[in-house]
Amino acid sequence: MTELYPSTPTGPSRRSALRAAGGGTLLLGLGLSGCRSAVSEASSDTRSPDAAPKRGGILDVAVNNDFTPGLLFSQSQQSLQHRLIYNTLTRYDDRLSPKPELAASWTYAKDGRSITLRLRDDVTFHNGRKFTADDVVFAVKNLQNPVRAAQLRSTAATVTGFEKRGDHELVLKLAHPVNNLFDLFEFMIITDPDTVEDAVAGRKLIGTGPFELKKWSPGSGLSLTRYDGYWQPGRPYLDGVELRVIPQADALISSLRSGQSQLSFNVPGKNLGTVKSDKRLTVTDYDTGAGAIYLGVNTTVAPLNDRTVRHALAWALDRDRLLAQTLGGYGLASAAPWPKSSPAFTEAHRTHYSHDPGKARELLRSAGHTKLELPLLHLALPSETAIAESLQYDLEQVGVHVTLQPTDPATGQKKLISQDMPALWTMGHGFAQIQPSTLAVSAYPFNEAKNTSRYRSDEYTEVVREAWTKPEPTAAAANALHEKISGILLDEAFIIDLVVRGQVQVSAAGLHGVTLNKFSYLNLDDAYLV
Repeated sequence: MTELYPSTPTGPSRRSALRAAGGGTLLLGLGLSGCRSAVSEASSDTRSPDAAPKRGGILDVAVNNDFTPGLLFSQSQQSLQHRLIYNTLTRYDDRLSPKPELAASWTYAKDGRSITLRLRDDVTFHNGRKFTADDVVFAVKNLQNPVRAAQLRSTAATVTGFEKRGDHELVLKLAHPVNNLFDLFEFMIITDPDTVEDAVAGRKLIGTGPFELKKWSPGSGLSLTRYDGYWQPGRPYLDGVELRVIPQADALISSLRSGQSQLSFNVPGKNLGTVKSDKRLTVTDYDTGAGAIYLGVNTTVAPLNDRTVRHALAWALDRDRLLAQTLGGYGLASAAPWPKSSPAFTEAHRTHYSHDPGKARELLRSAGHTKLELPLLHLALPSETAIAESLQYDLEQVGVHVTLQPTDPATGQKKLISQDMPALWTMGHGFAQIQPSTLAVSAYPFNEAKNTSRYRSDEYTEVVREAWTKPEPTAAAANALHEKISGILLDEAFIIDLVVRGQVQVSAAGLHGVTLNKFSYLNLDDAYLV
């Protein structure tokens, strides 16, 4: 048995804080390829080391789309509030080392077929009920339910047995070893079993987190208030949080600059220069690559069932221009999904496709095409619209004429899950910032068993399953498997990655202590306003 004695959770993922010109010295330059200057790698928490956190205040968070109850158990653009209302079992640090949250410690069996969790015994739900092992059993079984459309359902499904040893110790028995169990533990929110159906209907959201739901106003946002029974002593500092829906970019930026809102992750890339010049605001780049922008291809739609045509699209796209002009320089132009922090990252994969319209036209001609007409779905949000227009321009230059199909975020996510996309679509994906195998067994665009592109390959399934079920391969064996997965993704091009990009946070200079977990769940346990 391998005994783990977790330490106190560390701070946020490694980030780069960019202070406004004249407002501080932390100003970083990002080149066209997204390479970060090493001027500073500091936290956005710029208070004096001797300053004490301040209690009270309501934090106003500007979001560009509303909470979608039906997607509560999926990771999506509507997941920001998850860690405010709920907790998870564990939380990764920068090195993908799990740290305790509701699980205080754990013992992993040497054969990888079971794990014993020792749970905190001082945790209560917002309704006053004590948290026990039964709630973890429910959480796992809930994600195993296909109705929940949870990305990590495959990993949850490997749990085939539960052995309770009192109220606060639980053994999870696995059908086979997996190397991403702690991905599941950071992803899986712990909900109140008795009210879960009310939760997915938007009536009640009862968790163990630092804030409890006061009100959800559909179309306007969520109102949260401090939970006085929170298990973290003295936390949270804030009295409440308002997640306010502001779909228009100009209005969202105005709300930040006026001080009406103090935090947002939805400022379009092309507008980041404007807010960066405002000394009242701080721009923070979460540089662990929690997401990536991509062009999705439905491989059942002719002529996109021809790999040569898909290669042509991959060569046609100008990733550097997209990064510089549309995303404000925040990110890493990349043909592969992996951030630099991933063990699967290589420079050769990142640069596998470059912008070469001549080569794209040549490939199209070799496949018998000089002109194509295709639809391109995108989310009807300012940032996503700008991305779609950039791709539309690049494809037009090689004879691929696309018609944009703006779609609301909730509908877009449902189409992604149900494999109901048109010939082309553009969105963002996550799951490359954790264990590499998780991307290919969990993310809707990449899932080897059922992906949005409707791509299937015995070779892809075999290598993904091998990578997933080897919990501790040698470094050489792991690298070989990562190389095979990346090679298939690049050669088959059913998902064409463009820019690896973490969350970009814009916050008031007086806001401190904000963090995100690996799935971009907002953590405000230590946040305060001055």
